[in-house]
Amino acid sequence: MFKRDLKKVLAGYLKFPVVAILGPRQSGKTTLVQNVFKDYVYLSLEDLDTRNLAQNDPKKFLSIHENQKGIIIDEFQNVPDLLSYIQLEVDEKKRPGYFVLTGSQNFLMNQAISQSLAGRVGILTLPPLTINELRESRLLNSKNVDDVIFTGGYPRIYSEKIKPEIMYPSYIQSYVERDVRSLTNVGDIRSFQRFMQLCAARVGQQLNLSELASVCGISVSTSQRWISILDASYIIFLLQPYFKNFNKRITKSPKIYFYDTGLACSLLGIESSKVLGLHPLRGNIFENFIIADIAKQYFNIGKRPPIYFWRDLNGRLEVDCVIDESLLLFSVEIKSGETVATDYFDALKQWNKVSKTNVDNNYVIYGGDLNQQRSYGTIVGWKSVYNFIEKIRGEID
Repeated sequence: MFKRDLKKVLAGYLKFPVVAILGPRQSGKTTLVQNVFKDYVYLSLEDLDTRNLAQNDPKKFLSIHENQKGIIIDEFQNVPDLLSYIQLEVDEKKRPGYFVLTGSQNFLMNQAISQSLAGRVGILTLPPLTINELRESRLLNSKNVDDVIFTGGYPRIYSEKIKPEIMYPSYIQSYVERDVRSLTNVGDIRSFQRFMQLCAARVGQQLNLSELASVCGISVSTSQRWISILDASYIIFLLQPYFKNFNKRITKSPKIYFYDTGLACSLLGIESSKVLGLHPLRGNIFENFIIADIAKQYFNIGKRPPIYFWRDLNGRLEVDCVIDESLLLFSVEIKSGETVATDYFDALKQWNKVSKTNVDNNYVIYGGDLNQQRSYGTIVGWKSVYNFIEKIRGEID
């Protein structure tokens, strides 16, 4: 059992009648809830008999499993109509923390919640393992950054000692055959798999739906729909550009990242950490690795990641990550090199001029081990990112 950071905030969510934990398949949701809620009845809607009863007689399903402690319903997006009956139970019996739900499909969950459980449910997200969780489990000591990026953060790889080159192709095949087909009528599965590969080849780049559609041989509307599917099922996330004007944030092109770099490497046909070290996209994948870990750290404290990227008007300089903590803005440049170069701060200097922010809030996270204060910001080695959000939020407090 890995020590999961999300466990620290779970207790605070038990004031809600329902706690929902979302996240990609195999991110450890089931293991976490069974470990935390040991006295609860565990029910999985992946089990066909259990699912049939929940679908055909939801009242009986809930009544026969009623107990003093509570109920865990795993992968409950398989029977979204069950939420209406859970709502009736919640409103009638008013038992805080009684229902614990897990699911791996975000938009189905939110659609169902908006219809029946709004105001009654506390929602958390459990991503794959973070740098900190790997560190706490003593899985970082002998590994270089390429090993960690290539292996990824799915717990099964570590707990069952499965080689990434074996794990991820099977994961992708299972994801396409089970989740994608249940989410929408994709039609040409091979084209969808190619679409995923094209997305992996564009990590850290701005999303161009027309270009993706053209290369994949699909319509732009299909390209948009498939991006939504990958986003909803926790394969990718989109990083919006930073503008003070909120309307501009949501109308400009976002950048595309994967929740897990091991999965992205597999889609790119990278078969070892040595191959990754020589790959032309290695810098983009390293950037993805750090951006994803920052996002995961926010999820693990129960917050939606307030992260963006910034590009100057000429498109020549870009800050990889801007963290908007309302009271303060933090800027992060991400460099895969193991040696700090003087030009690492160029974009940050321009950002400081435009945003009128302080150099004390500038950070460069890079592929080496040095941690050092410089005149234009702070150098942070990749292994020291494990508590990065905790540190900057401490500055606000």
